[in-house]
Amino acid sequence: MRVHLERWGLQEATDIAQLCVSELVSNVITHVGPGTPTTLAVSMNGTYLRMEVHDPDARALPTLLDARDDSESGRGMALVDAVADRWGVQLHADRKITWCELATSLNSPSGHTGGAGVARAGALLTFYGSTKAACGASPSSSTLLVTSGADMAVDAITDLLYWLQAHGRDVDEALERAQMIFEAAADAGQGSR
Repeated sequence: MRVHLERWGLQEATDIAQLCVSELVSNVITHVGPGTPTTLAVSMNGTYLRMEVHDPDARALPTLLDARDDSESGRGMALVDAVADRWGVQLHADRKITWCELATSLNSPSGHTGGAGVARAGALLTFYGSTKAACGASPSSSTLLVTSGADMAVDAITDLLYWLQAHGRDVDEALERAQMIFEAAADAGQGSR
């Protein structure tokens, strides 16, 4: 969770997100059983960070108990309820999804923190994804962009390197310069230009 949220620029949510995931997964282990196939899904729902734990038992529902301070169990969902902005359970025929959401510092569904450089990169990747779709690649949506952003960024960097090479520029020099600028901004605590 920590690495994932750092990449999204949501470091402020890390501790609470880790607590929520720990409690949701512990619930499955305790009430459904150790070794139960479980999936964790992390996504954005507007400006909320959404964490979902999927498990195959639609009968063992998480419940909010009034556990006493000296109780050895029963406080997991109370903790989630106390720190999450909202939580719930979705039942399906073959599984259940227990989820919770945390408010983030984002000011819009697509406006991640990180400054102008992150905003420019987001706009570039949105444009890049739409031009790839126009050229026959699979279409892009904002959800798909967030999910496949790293792959798309690598594709964009690769295409930029081809462009530099086609215009007679030294690709290695461009990469070294970009790395130096990135590291200087990171060392200065700017994160992005």
